[in-house]
Amino acid sequence: MLKRVEARGQGLLYLETSAQALPRAESADRFIRATHAAQGAFAALGLRAGDRVLLVLRDSLRFPALFLGALRGGLIPIPVSTLLPAKDVRFIAQDAQVRAAVVDRELPEELADPRLFPSDCALFRGDEAIWKEAEPPPAAATSAGAEAFWLYTSGTTGRPKGVIHRHADLIVTAEQYGRGVLEIGPKDRLLSAAKLFFAYGLGNALTFPLWLGAETILYADRPTPEAMFELIERHQPTVFFGVPTLYAAMLACDVPARALASLRVCASAGEALPAPIFEAFRERFRVEILDGIGSTEMLHIFLSNRAGNVRPGTSGTPVPGYAVRVVDEEMRDVAPGESGELLAHGESAARRYHNRAEATAHTMFEPGWLRTGDRYIAHEDGTFQHTGRQNDLFKVSGQWVSPIEVESTLIEHPAVLEAAVVGAEDERELMKPKAFVVLTGAASPSPELEAELREHVKARLTPHKYPRWFVFVDALPKTATGKIQRFNLRAKA
Repeated sequence: MLKRVEARGQGLLYLETSAQALPRAESADRFIRATHAAQGAFAALGLRAGDRVLLVLRDSLRFPALFLGALRGGLIPIPVSTLLPAKDVRFIAQDAQVRAAVVDRELPEELADPRLFPSDCALFRGDEAIWKEAEPPPAAATSAGAEAFWLYTSGTTGRPKGVIHRHADLIVTAEQYGRGVLEIGPKDRLLSAAKLFFAYGLGNALTFPLWLGAETILYADRPTPEAMFELIERHQPTVFFGVPTLYAAMLACDVPARALASLRVCASAGEALPAPIFEAFRERFRVEILDGIGSTEMLHIFLSNRAGNVRPGTSGTPVPGYAVRVVDEEMRDVAPGESGELLAHGESAARRYHNRAEATAHTMFEPGWLRTGDRYIAHEDGTFQHTGRQNDLFKVSGQWVSPIEVESTLIEHPAVLEAAVVGAEDERELMKPKAFVVLTGAASPSPELEAELREHVKARLTPHKYPRWFVFVDALPKTATGKIQRFNLRAKA
């Protein structure tokens, strides 16, 4: 990958910006020097091939340099979310037994508490202290199939698990999704709302531009809709990567239709994109959102819609090089139109979790195959529709309810910005749907609105699916990757 970057010479590689700083451009040759310096700095610490390095960094030019510098030296970089609480940073640092950790200077002091890390871990607050302009050591001997880096799962159902990926996995995702679906090339400039420490963001803002020759905008701060509109207007990206919550929030902003004129395509992942959001976005901004599904274990998106061939409300069809199945509890394929668990196969699939033999055996049940834990329906036209997580479904009057179906229906109402639906027991201890709703800025909670939303769902879905209760909230609980934590809502139900 670095050889491809070297060939770009003085060509623009990254634009770094934040709310507090002016944009800074980085050429390919300067980036290569920074990567070599990072490798040399790690070597000077006495780190050896296979040692693990924790990166708790905001999106900046230092992130890809440190990540790739570690890879070049045979080390195992482990980027983690800057949004994690200290207890989760401690769990990951101890679970991985990291030998070095770099914590961004702009992050809270508690994330750099030495007590979070193993006793033999070299800890740096900011990365300036480890940089030296020196001749780098030669690249470590490695192979495409060798262990390269770890990513920890977002922990939607329990404590995070360390997902072990190989060097080749990066290239597979760039070729099969970045080139094969999005057709990214040297004429593109990319902007990712998802940060580099996520599997989604790592591909969007590191692997894809470096491998496919595009330019990238790095934004260190929170990706608010206002910030995204400003960045798009100022830097004119051609490809934008977001999540459903962000797209919904962007629709609520008072901006002209031409605000996204530079974009030729948008991508979405993290949660299923409701069809009403897709339709409203396309109608207003004249650009398609290609919804898809990926996972930390598969590294990036493996099911996706295609430009000019979108079926709203679905995750599209398999990305080139990937295969999927929808199966029942006995791992038998179900008929089209029936719901089952989605299995995915691809060359970028992780082979194991760190120190989690039971979870590995369950999820990575055959080489290249993963159990996703997502419920899907396969349609006759070859598209696949997400119906929820395995543990999100619940029965009402003996019939299954998919939270996503009810949520998508609620979002069709103009007063609703976001919604999450869980099962809750009534006074007779019978399960019924309960909705947690975030309203748009123009709407206010009221008994009248609650009744209106209830009738809105009743008119569009079968009777047992309408929410019996509504709770209006300012925000929904989410993981660091933007996925709704329905288990937290179930605890409150």
